[in-house]
Amino acid sequence: MIITSCGNSVKLAKSLAKKLRVKYVPLDIGAFPDGDMYMRFKAKSFKKKKVVIVQSFQPNPDMSLFDVIWAAETAKDIGARKVILVAPYLAFMRQDKRFNSGEAVSSRIMAKLLNKSIDKIITIDPHLHRYKSLKEIFTISAKKLTANPLIGEFVKKKIKNPVILGPDWESYQWADKIASHVGCDSTCLAKTRFSSRRVTSKMTKNVEIKGKNVVIIDDIISTGHTIIEAAKKAKKKGAKSITAIGVHGLFAENAISKMKKYVDWIYTTNTIEHKTSKIDVLPLVLKELKILK
Repeated sequence: MIITSCGNSVKLAKSLAKKLRVKYVPLDIGAFPDGDMYMRFKAKSFKKKKVVIVQSFQPNPDMSLFDVIWAAETAKDIGARKVILVAPYLAFMRQDKRFNSGEAVSSRIMAKLLNKSIDKIITIDPHLHRYKSLKEIFTISAKKLTANPLIGEFVKKKIKNPVILGPDWESYQWADKIASHVGCDSTCLAKTRFSSRRVTSKMTKNVEIKGKNVVIIDDIISTGHTIIEAAKKAKKKGAKSITAIGVHGLFAENAISKMKKYVDWIYTTNTIEHKTSKIDVLPLVLKELKILK
């Protein structure tokens, strides 16, 4: 087995190679003077080797997808017998339907391209909303891992007297499972829209918030708006402190500075490398690659 990265998950890739006692092969990605991509593995041959590309699709999701396809095809050209993609964060999953006429269904296009260039994909907590499983878009072997146990352990060690809060109905699947692991109460917020300007939210299950350390958990923190709204609700209910935890921290549109007005602490996993990444997904991926090795 050989491990490489297209640039977004180099730390994780090198740690995996070290733990597995396999070679990490750097990948040079540049450009010709006219802008065409230049790519080169620092290895002469991958003859009969399994090549694992570790690449989060953030930042620069478009180029990440392009880079992975280029790298996979090159690896096969120089002898790899199998190419496995570890995508800790898999982009393009949120566009899972054509909401307006003429729209691209990005998730299906992304999967179609990867189906042709790689042999297996491993990802962590992909955004499965209308899809029940990755098998609906991938024809190759596709493995979904979850960071729930890691987040549960982090909350147990870090936060006393917690209550887990899902900021919306979609997030309840994470909130409930993590609360079970921690051994504490959980609930989520459900929104009722009366008009374009009037929206109310209430807890789907009444739990005691006053004096508790509230932990708001979601799979993706993008603009932070959903977290902020949940934090406001928790503060009104008398929360002692508020911690936001996301599996994937995208932090678009200056999200962190906006969130800090309402949230005491922000933590994410290192599916996307960021200063908030305090929960290491290495054990999850390592266990899966040991099986494949």
